[in-house]
Amino acid sequence: MASEAERTFQRFAVFGGSSSSGTEMNNKNFSKLCKDCGIMDDKRVTSTDVDIVFSKVKAKNARTITFQQFQEAMKELGQKKFKGKSPDEALENIYRLMEGKDPATAGVTKAMTVGGVSQLTDTSKYTGTHKERFDQSSKGKGIAGREDMTDNSGYVSGYKGAGTYDKKGSN
Repeated sequence: MASEAERTFQRFAVFGGSSSSGTEMNNKNFSKLCKDCGIMDDKRVTSTDVDIVFSKVKAKNARTITFQQFQEAMKELGQKKFKGKSPDEALENIYRLMEGKDPATAGVTKAMTVGGVSQLTDTSKYTGTHKERFDQSSKGKGIAGREDMTDNSGYVSGYKGAGTYDKKGSN
């Protein structure tokens, strides 16, 4: 059961931090684990309890906890959540709550298209000079679509033999 708890610990430890190795967990992720796994219920175990237990088990000047410290924290929270049960039984119940849980991303802001946004961003409906800034696949042409590109070849614009000077051999 502890190995499943360790996997859950690692999944939550790396959540939200690209530099995290998964061996240590910060207070934010510890609180998230407790909330997402149903350990924190706002009746017996509150967010304040979770913060206090985290501060109790971590090293004096540290900001993170290891898996061993995490297990101590779970024992303490288990005693609060499952009053009247033995410490081992409470810890077992806590681990059962954590089984197979992943960090939830509910409530993440999703891109919305409201009303006329799709019409405003549909480049096939553009007119005038704006239409020239995009090709047939609605991809922008970049600077070529925004500016009149000048021909710096040295030839007059209507000259038909442009680019043939070097090709005429010496007789």
